[in-house]
Amino acid sequence: MPNNQFKKGELYSFMTGKASTAIARRLQKNLKQHNIEITVEQWSVLYHLWKNDGLSQQDLCNATFRDKPSITRLVDNLEKLKLVKRVASKSDRRINQVFLTEYGKQLEDETMNVANTTLNEALTGVPSDKIDICKEVLQIVYDNLK
Repeated sequence: MPNNQFKKGELYSFMTGKASTAIARRLQKNLKQHNIEITVEQWSVLYHLWKNDGLSQQDLCNATFRDKPSITRLVDNLEKLKLVKRVASKSDRRINQVFLTEYGKQLEDETMNVANTTLNEALTGVPSDKIDICKEVLQIVYDNLK
């Protein structure tokens, strides 16, 4: 028995990720206002490196849900900005690990503050119990489809 309680228009809107797109746009705007010249996509790669520096490009693909060409392009651009550097793995030279530069490490606090401000703007007026329910439902949806 299907559990779909969405009308056609609602389901389409839900599936297009309007909220996610709006948050990404606001984060980009807020980064720019703070003179942080990186894209949201670049920020997402940096975010995972701040959590675990030295990830392989494949690990970054998995963490950010992007394909290999996209990660290669993002890492190329982050290298040009002197935020990361690629290093061939000592155990397997076919694998590139991506490490933060000192400059890349220095951006963490400021960009995380901007990201937290953006999320607070997005969640204004949303009760915490609703946020918990939303996180739980989205995790179930993700688990069903992974």
